Amino acid sequence: MEIKKVSIIGLGALGILFAHHLSERMPKGDLRIIADEERIRRYKRDGVYCNGQRCEFNYLNPEDKEDPADLLIFAVKYNGLNKAIQAAKNQVGEQTIILSALNGITSERIIGQTYGMDKILYCVAQGMDAVKEGNRLTYEHMGMLVFGEQEPGVISQRVKRVAQFLESMAVPFEAVTDMNRRMWGKFMLNVGVNQTVAVYENNYGGIQKEGSARETMIAAMREVMVLSEKEGIYLTETDLTYWLNLLDTLNPKGKPSMRQDMEARRFSEVELFSGAVLELGKKYGVATPVNQELYRRIKEIEAQY
Repeated sequence: MEIKKVSIIGLGALGILFAHHLSERMPKGDLRIIADEERIRRYKRDGVYCNGQRCEFNYLNPEDKEDPADLLIFAVKYNGLNKAIQAAKNQVGEQTIILSALNGITSERIIGQTYGMDKILYCVAQGMDAVKEGNRLTYEHMGMLVFGEQEPGVISQRVKRVAQFLESMAVPFEAVTDMNRRMWGKFMLNVGVNQTVAVYENNYGGIQKEGSARETMIAAMREVMVLSEKEGIYLTETDLTYWLNLLDTLNPKGKPSMRQDMEARRFSEVELFSGAVLELGKKYGVATPVNQELYRRIKEIEAQY
């Protein structure tokens, strides 16, 4: 079954990036942006811009009933996930495939509790250097979507359907058979780069060069490597090098989402990063002092809002 109708919920950096790209290649009615009435009014009044171009999106209220989406993409922040799951109810049908572009390693399970794990493909979005300020997004590197089944070694028909669609839309992607490892690798990267750039108040350039910020980032990532062994994932130095090399390709002036949140005085996704590391450390009796300190400093900053 060919993917024709796509729904996206969440117009943060990733939502705008992919929605704008797809809107230039799909019939307008086949790409739906799901948002509440207040957001829709604001989007239409103020506009949404991607690299200076005003986006012309087809907006749907959560209560609007049309044919279910063939592909549903969650691109919200973690603290908006539960609300987004309810808002997407009219988008999910028998054949709907769901991708989550959220950070962390838990969103697929949370979405699956409502819609069934049989509709979920595991996914990570990587390599983007998108920066969102207000209603304007800028980026140089689009990055790519990496996705696959949770079960290792399998390229299913669902994976093939999504791959065929993304290829037809010129969306960079990689369909893989080791999604647990990829998700833990992205988690390791986020734990290091998001938190370090936020605490040091710099940008990608600040951790692409040698110095205390890069040392802190790598130390935080190594704590995730130790925990991955306890979870049976076994991240290695090869994985660490892969993600550091990816990081070095990003625009040095770009900033990860947590730094952007703090600049806007929004509460961050720290519980997804060091918060999750501390919980796993407690579970397995593994010391995580670097993430403990990052967690403390981020909470200290947020307490001043």
